[in-house]
Amino acid sequence: MQKDDVLRLFHNPDLILPMQQNLLADIAAQAASVNMPCYVVGGFVRDLLLGRPVKDLDVIVEGDAVKLGDQLVKKYGGKLTPHFKFGTAFWHVPDSEQIVDLITARSETYERSGVLPVVTPSTIEDDLRRRDFTINAMAIRLDGEHFGELLDPLNGRSDLEHGFVRVLHDRSFVDDPTRIFRAVRYEGRYGFKIESATLSLVNAEALEVLAALSGERLRNELDLILDEKNSARILFRVASLELLKRIHPHMPEFDQRYAGFIEMDNRLDIPADRRTMGYMLWFMDLSEEDIFLLVNRLDFSNEMSLAVWAASQLKRGLPHLMGSTPSVWTYALEKLPLLSIYAVYLVAREDALLSYISLWRHVKPHTTGKALKARGLVPGPRYGEILTRLRAAWLDGEISDKVQEIRLLESML
Repeated sequence: MQKDDVLRLFHNPDLILPMQQNLLADIAAQAASVNMPCYVVGGFVRDLLLGRPVKDLDVIVEGDAVKLGDQLVKKYGGKLTPHFKFGTAFWHVPDSEQIVDLITARSETYERSGVLPVVTPSTIEDDLRRRDFTINAMAIRLDGEHFGELLDPLNGRSDLEHGFVRVLHDRSFVDDPTRIFRAVRYEGRYGFKIESATLSLVNAEALEVLAALSGERLRNELDLILDEKNSARILFRVASLELLKRIHPHMPEFDQRYAGFIEMDNRLDIPADRRTMGYMLWFMDLSEEDIFLLVNRLDFSNEMSLAVWAASQLKRGLPHLMGSTPSVWTYALEKLPLLSIYAVYLVAREDALLSYISLWRHVKPHTTGKALKARGLVPGPRYGEILTRLRAAWLDGEISDKVQEIRLLESML
């Protein structure tokens, strides 16, 4: 690809927002002022060459990225979050939600499989050679007269054109088995294929290292899959490579019948949470024992664990609630996470669940504890009994206006 072709892509506002173009120009100018060759790398270049809008701004310098970040903050403002061990920093751009990942060009060595690498400052070419796949091992130079030059020492552009996901060396998945999940994500996102020699490296040795990874690292990879548009299909591919059983023997395949439910219906008053919805649908049909095993293995938060457990328990308990009055449904559901109830509704299509979400949970009596106190009732458990009874009467249609509520209240005093 010629430099002029790269520049045309770079100045396309549909691919790189004008704000992002200006930001990169500012970074490049600052890097040039201190003699640090400066590049955009990785996903930025991959998506740009595919004609897709770029998201993450990953900038590499041959020099000290943290030092460059300090200078950017001094000149333009914002906040810097440095990571001195790896020579990287996040620059939180002022008056913007944009975050720029500043990276010192480096080489890496792995002391043993599956652990984080030891890094050493190096050149841009060494940095590209330490990366995961050829399609992520390209860079575009930003500074000075070199602006627009494409660096592609590993033929990533050819693999991009042919739709191949190819590792850089035979030990790649052993060094970092999370790359296997990443390869499958790219397959599903772009419609690519894992190149045959690369696929053969998803072998017993790599899977053994994967099985020893921490729950947090494994969950992070599954989180990223659930963020993908084709997440259910990607999870099917993950299962076909026997990755799930290496996470835990009781890890189920994702039920493809639930694939369409991961997307949230924004018309309902429920905060959208794609990951939580995904895990609830994924684990909903498991036993309580298996759910506890998996949420512990994947190091779920307490909130996520509750949501998954509640969805499973509710689905299992639905037959016992069938035919109940609205008040019975409401009191059975109101302590459960709303998203868990909605997940079960999507699968079971029980109308009472949707009625609770949209109507019943909002029903309250006009009478309050303050009103009961004004009537001379001594505060205590009786308050709750009365208010619960009044609410049930509204829910079940026994009363339909304030006058009827007062009559019922007086009959209980």
